[in-house]
Amino acid sequence: MTTANKITILRILLVPFFVVELIYYLRSGNELFRTAALLAFGLASVLDGVDGYIARHFNQKSDLGAILDPLADKSLLVSGVVVLSLNHSNHRGQIPLWLIGTILGRDAVILLGVGVVRYTVGTVVVRPRVLGKIATVLQMAVVIWVLLKLDSGSWGRWTGGLMLGAAVCTGISGLLYVWDGVRQLSAHPISSSVKK
Repeated sequence: MTTANKITILRILLVPFFVVELIYYLRSGNELFRTAALLAFGLASVLDGVDGYIARHFNQKSDLGAILDPLADKSLLVSGVVVLSLNHSNHRGQIPLWLIGTILGRDAVILLGVGVVRYTVGTVVVRPRVLGKIATVLQMAVVIWVLLKLDSGSWGRWTGGLMLGAAVCTGISGLLYVWDGVRQLSAHPISSSVKK
């Protein structure tokens, strides 16, 4: 259990707190709940960078970390985007369904692809890409943008661009992961025809 993994577990534990505070805010409109949700989301987002830095610079990369880190990212982002996409009240803006469809669709395709490659090849090599990291940062920015209520007023004109950027980066990074999966399947002996 490395320091990086302990930080990742803390990120995972922040997710239910974030979701509960966000739901309380959406039901009551109490700004204290919104502030608590925003702080929890912000802290988990910052810790994402911290645990990655520690893992890389102090040689704390591990198989457990390779599982926990994406789990922490996805649980935080998906829960935030899903809850904020629902139309609860007029307390805040709403993340459009096309963006959540892009995010969930990409994650579902990647998960299915990992299952197919693992079943067929036996091992999966997931190569993190810069565009995938940019997509994650933009998705986090969208959630923070909505929680800060910057999706209306003078800042509102930037909202569509931010959400579109998140969707485009998410979609393209998903296609790149699919490409990687297809290459792994193509390189495996089972994919070549056997002549008798």
